[in-house]
Amino acid sequence: MKHIVLFGPPGSGKGTQSENIIEKYGYGHISTGDVLRAEIANKTDLGKTAKDYINKGQLVPDSLIIDMLDKKLDDFVNAQGIIFDGFPRTTAQAEALKQMLQKRGTDVSVMLNLLVPEQELIDRLVKRGETSGRSDDNLETIQSRLNTYNNQTAPVIDYYKAEGKLANIKGLGTVSGIFELICEHIDAV
Repeated sequence: MKHIVLFGPPGSGKGTQSENIIEKYGYGHISTGDVLRAEIANKTDLGKTAKDYINKGQLVPDSLIIDMLDKKLDDFVNAQGIIFDGFPRTTAQAEALKQMLQKRGTDVSVMLNLLVPEQELIDRLVKRGETSGRSDDNLETIQSRLNTYNNQTAPVIDYYKAEGKLANIKGLGTVSGIFELICEHIDAV
């Protein structure tokens, strides 16, 4: 079973490329964003707490995310692989993911890190906000999310680099061209 961490800042194309990976490889998909949005829509206690953090452009605390995802992993016992989209976002979450997978006798196969210049990210997110109506895709929140990514999330890259599992992917170009690069790395592990 292959476990892929799809990584990159907000707006780097993780959601789009996750869909492509699922279609080609049939992997399970765990998106913390999707899970959190579902919790918010269902107005659960976790959703209410998460919404406060998200609306400020902050990360949801590790303990909430880790507990939620540990349970979610059990949904994919028979999957060919799992794509982790938006998780881990901190080195503590990367360690927790390693422990969750090790207790199931497996580990992360590769971290695919999508590299996109910051101005391109801002342009993509502003455009997405105009078309999707997502409340977190406004310029002020976008800048806060990018700052949070740079300060708290980007160090996860070094974690997977030290593990020998980092693959940097140029996230500019056509969706299909980027996907070809992703497939080369998935097929190599």
